[in-house]
Amino acid sequence: MSKNYSILLTGAAGGIGSVIAEYFAASGARLLLTDLNNAAVTALAERLQGKHGVEVKALAADLTSEPGRRQVAAAAQAFQANLLINSAGYNRFGLLADISDIDVERIFSINVLSPILLCKALLPWFTTLESAHIVNIGSTFGSLGYAGFAGYSASKFALRGFSEALRRELADSSVKVHYLAPRAVRTAFNEDAVNKMNAVLGVAMDAPDVIPGAIAKMLQRDQSEHYIGRPERFFVKLNALFHKVVDKGLSGQLATIQAHARSATGQAHVNVRKPQTSKEM
Repeated sequence: MSKNYSILLTGAAGGIGSVIAEYFAASGARLLLTDLNNAAVTALAERLQGKHGVEVKALAADLTSEPGRRQVAAAAQAFQANLLINSAGYNRFGLLADISDIDVERIFSINVLSPILLCKALLPWFTTLESAHIVNIGSTFGSLGYAGFAGYSASKFALRGFSEALRRELADSSVKVHYLAPRAVRTAFNEDAVNKMNAVLGVAMDAPDVIPGAIAKMLQRDQSEHYIGRPERFFVKLNALFHKVVDKGLSGQLATIQAHARSATGQAHVNVRKPQTSKEM
């Protein structure tokens, strides 16, 4: 199903991004890979093209800047891209009082403003096509606010709302908008404190190769949204209907989250008490 796709993939050199690129290259798709890390994205493009015999191009660009987005949008049109996968992301684990203003700004710049403005830049091209798709990579935390991830959760809530609104705005066009919400994924994106906390809480973590398969199924089934993980889908629905129940359930994890979040930001450590509940993210 991927052979008809010409894909613009952001954050391509990252843990999830490189796995997405590998999957779709193996499926026969053409790929335009973009990332801030020039050496990494160039090496990835050369490896995938040599391995799979498909056209793979690399473009180093800063999507948080207007010139960078303009450069990527022009390259995407020249490449005849018909599928945008917004995979670039950033997080800084920690209690809101302890993380820097710069980190909060960076979270929103990369996770919200960049994909919104890149979509805006590509719409004049995408709307001329017979069929085009936008896939925004969100998070379970975009529907379930979680302590220690206040900025990240807020950014993914925003991305989910944007995806929903844009999908409705483009309902009479040839452009389809999709939102994928992974749960915790085992990549270098996670700080060591996050991995340790997840181990204590018994949080399920997926291998990165779960993500591209989920994207492919969304496109194949024309799904607007998909949440990875059955327990996560349940808690998202429960939180939407009965948030106080979820508040109470997650409160048993708070001391553990606070301890690991403070260790991540170099703040004073607190004693970790055994959590009353152990729920997956």
